[in-house]
Amino acid sequence: MSSAPPHPPPTSDTKDRTWVLDEACPECGFDAAAVERGPLAETVRSNAEAFAMALRAPHPTRRRHDVTWSTLEYACHVRDVHRIFDERVRLMLDHDEPLFVDWDQDETARAERYDLQDPAEVALALVEAADAVATTYDGVPAGAWGRRGLRSNGSEFTVDSIARYHLHDVVHHLHDVAGAVTVAAYDVAVAGYREQTQDLIPDNVREALDAFAAALPEHARVLEIGSGSGRDARLLVEHGLRVRRTDVTPAFVEALRADGVEADLLDPLTDDLTDPARPGETTPYDGTWANACLLHVARADLPLVLTRLAAVTRPDGLLRLSLKEGDGEGWSTHGSVTTPRRFVYWREQPLRHALAGAGWSVVELVHTEGLRGDSWLNVVAQRSELGQEGSS
Repeated sequence: MSSAPPHPPPTSDTKDRTWVLDEACPECGFDAAAVERGPLAETVRSNAEAFAMALRAPHPTRRRHDVTWSTLEYACHVRDVHRIFDERVRLMLDHDEPLFVDWDQDETARAERYDLQDPAEVALALVEAADAVATTYDGVPAGAWGRRGLRSNGSEFTVDSIARYHLHDVVHHLHDVAGAVTVAAYDVAVAGYREQTQDLIPDNVREALDAFAAALPEHARVLEIGSGSGRDARLLVEHGLRVRRTDVTPAFVEALRADGVEADLLDPLTDDLTDPARPGETTPYDGTWANACLLHVARADLPLVLTRLAAVTRPDGLLRLSLKEGDGEGWSTHGSVTTPRRFVYWREQPLRHALAGAGWSVVELVHTEGLRGDSWLNVVAQRSELGQEGSS
């Protein structure tokens, strides 16, 4: 085992979360009362498969925030959660009102060095542990769901309630790593996605491209977030713009490079956004193009992403982004990407507030209908002078 020092531990969570059995979780949306026993085991198994996908995304050991775990650490935790709950449920089935042994999840993470474990091995073990506890749930006799067990802090569970409590834990942590799941979903579907989108250009996107290019200086330098198939960058270049193509999905970047164009693997939340073609410039871009990509960014993270984009854009520079309109967030499979991706929905006023606070002044915000009948918010914003608008 490596002697490297462990990551600083995230803030220890000592809250009693049994309240999730009585009300929906405001963070991940899990509603224990809505859980049906029939698909319970399959939900546990599919959750594990999604975690295995997340571990295929780039940088599974990287923490996006000091106070949260990395994808790898979350996966290790979920693997162990499955093992702990499998043991507890079997105790409840075999014994009358057993008392569960204490489990300190933070101490386990430190002692077992979650941060140094092998992602591939963790993925296999997590799926195996999930299948084991799912099999236990499959085997609960109809009359045994009310059998009781006790936690050392006095919390009382039945087999039914501990299953719902268990499910919230793993669903909540899948919510925590949803960005990595989404990246991996694109990574395995690049060929089909490129084929589907290369020449499919909705009229409103073409019009937005034309207007964006017309509003920028000749030969302006543009940072593209989420280049994907490369379609939009190709059209921007045809307008005479110089485009830095970037994507958080490795396979997209590799495909673009195979097409003979430069492209960078880049996460706008964590990576250095300054332009390698303009070393030393603090505001190297005249504009940023982010079409249908930032809709995968967690709601709490989008303001930071917008702030970071403003910091590398010249005063009066432009931002064009499009997000799905609606409330909350959800998982979706459609088109050529058959693995679930996380979509975050926005309403106009919260989005305007986030943009203003990040240093952008909205020039235009248009509501449009998408190809599948969904609603979109299409925004053109201008970098406020010194990026200070709305920051007070």
